[in-house]
Amino acid sequence: MSADALEGGAIAEVDRSSQLADVTGLPEQLRDALWRVESAGIAGVDAPGGLIVAGMGGSAVGGLLARAALGDRASRPIVVARGYELPPWATPDTMVLCCSYSGDTEETLACYEAASALGAPRVVATIGGRLAQAARADGIPVIPFPAGFQPRAAVAYTTVAALEVAAACGAAQSVRAEVDVAADHAERLVEEWGPGGGQDSLAKELARRLHGTVAQVAGAGPTAAVAYRWKTQINENAKLPAFWHELPELDHNEVVGWGSAEELGRFSAVFLSDCDQHPRTRQRIELTRLLVEPHAAAAFTVESRGQTPTERVLSLVLLGDLVSVYLAVLRGVDPTPVEVIERLKADLAEVS
Repeated sequence: MSADALEGGAIAEVDRSSQLADVTGLPEQLRDALWRVESAGIAGVDAPGGLIVAGMGGSAVGGLLARAALGDRASRPIVVARGYELPPWATPDTMVLCCSYSGDTEETLACYEAASALGAPRVVATIGGRLAQAARADGIPVIPFPAGFQPRAAVAYTTVAALEVAAACGAAQSVRAEVDVAADHAERLVEEWGPGGGQDSLAKELARRLHGTVAQVAGAGPTAAVAYRWKTQINENAKLPAFWHELPELDHNEVVGWGSAEELGRFSAVFLSDCDQHPRTRQRIELTRLLVEPHAAAAFTVESRGQTPTERVLSLVLLGDLVSVYLAVLRGVDPTPVEVIERLKADLAEVS
């Protein structure tokens, strides 16, 4: 499609389920998420063993982003369990947040039962399903997510849930005030990067430059989890292969492979930078980009925006989500449906 495809009417023609509206609704979703956690009445439970966020896909990414936003303000381990089992080191002193947007994710249900058998304190975050039924029967607090989202579009809710539960169980200090400020900041970024912004906005320009390429997204420290988010959003929204890696590890392996990239196809590189990264890491990002650039169809360094860690992490989340939807529009594909995932779930159900 032409550059005009990233204007209102043309976007709506492709984005038939209004995924873009969910992305640009991030500011209000953050505020609503704070209210929903408060309404759940989560009691403060001291958990010396830290916090495990059990979830899959879009329901798990909030735990990763919360850990990134907290940084060195986390005083206990905060990890994400993406599978059927809790980590073997989990104890009755470990808080377990079971997060499943649908409430029927089989891996998360298995982790809920594992936490129950362990005697660990639990909190559930979901719209309903079997997970909510089990939690209410067991007297476990339920953070009520709003219905109507694709799980990946509920990132504000999953992130805030993980942040608030981390504070409630003593794994980190509260950043509730930061979330409020981040919502205001996100509103300004939506005006700049959203569909009503200029055609030369960063989000639209990145989408045009990444269009027709296989994106390799790299982060470091607080932006590593965001790089993973970019990769999965490009996968699901734009229906494209995309990959991610983390610096400085990338410089000990992946950087070598770029020398042959042109022989195989059109690859692009995006490096996510933040002022809280180690100074040597920031130097590595620029030096690595310069090494990759001659072999890439496009190569960029993108800097986070904002004053607080929470603002900056969410700024890059918003940017990546917008880029992924704009890429879908440029390809002429509706970003919402994920038919292959639904087919796999149906196949699994038949097998069981």
